[in-house]
Amino acid sequence: MHPRGMALVSVLWMVAALSIIATGLTRSIREEARLMSLARQDVQAQALGDAAIQVVLQAIVAGNKPVVQLVQTNVVYKGVSMQVQAMPLNGLIDINSAGIPLLERLLSVGGGMPPAAAQAIAQAIVDARERRDAKGTPQRFEAEEDLLRVPGMDYDLYARLAALLTADLRGSGKVNPMAAPVEVLAVLANGNAGAAIQIAANREAGQVGVDTSALDANFIDSVTVRRLRIQARVPMADGSVVRVSRSVDFGARTQDGAPWHTFRTTSGVEPVRRKKS
Repeated sequence: MHPRGMALVSVLWMVAALSIIATGLTRSIREEARLMSLARQDVQAQALGDAAIQVVLQAIVAGNKPVVQLVQTNVVYKGVSMQVQAMPLNGLIDINSAGIPLLERLLSVGGGMPPAAAQAIAQAIVDARERRDAKGTPQRFEAEEDLLRVPGMDYDLYARLAALLTADLRGSGKVNPMAAPVEVLAVLANGNAGAAIQIAANREAGQVGVDTSALDANFIDSVTVRRLRIQARVPMADGSVVRVSRSVDFGARTQDGAPWHTFRTTSGVEPVRRKKS
């Protein structure tokens, strides 16, 4: 090949290589920009959710009344409307004190497990929390995620149960139906979703003396607790929702004199719900 032809081919190869490099850099920059935008949106959503939670906490303090049932309200902050839920923790199932029958019901109804498997894992949960350390102290669960250490509890099962649980309440092991979300009510009603939905609707309508006869009386009580979970749902531009949650104790003493103590914070993203075609 003529030297000039060789030079032309070399130039063409160099141009092609530079084009590939430039395309890769452009894609990399776009991806970094996208990730930075998502990170910024997440930080903004966290701040908005925390602000909405603060508004609700201040309203609770100003009202000077304990929260005795699950309540929902809308808070508008910086032009964003957010749904905020305040729930006494005894509206959830306490994995540190619930008895084996309630845990079995949780696993069978909430987890979709057959009776024999539900019984086995319920017993394993109790064995795990009652196992004693070197000082003879029971090794209670520090967080709901600790259930993943229990034999037979895989992540899929845990994910189905997580929203129904708490590890932060030292109580009777029973559930306050006035504070319970619909999913927990369904467990107490042995899977009767219709009864659970009706109880929740009557409660939210402010009905006095809500009929809870469809629930198992062995699993319920109406004691008032001062530990709450406050959760804000922050809508995002893509249709997803960021959940910001804070667990607070209105009975704890704080060094700064605040009327509540925050002992747990979590956040997560609800996936976009696509309409079925």
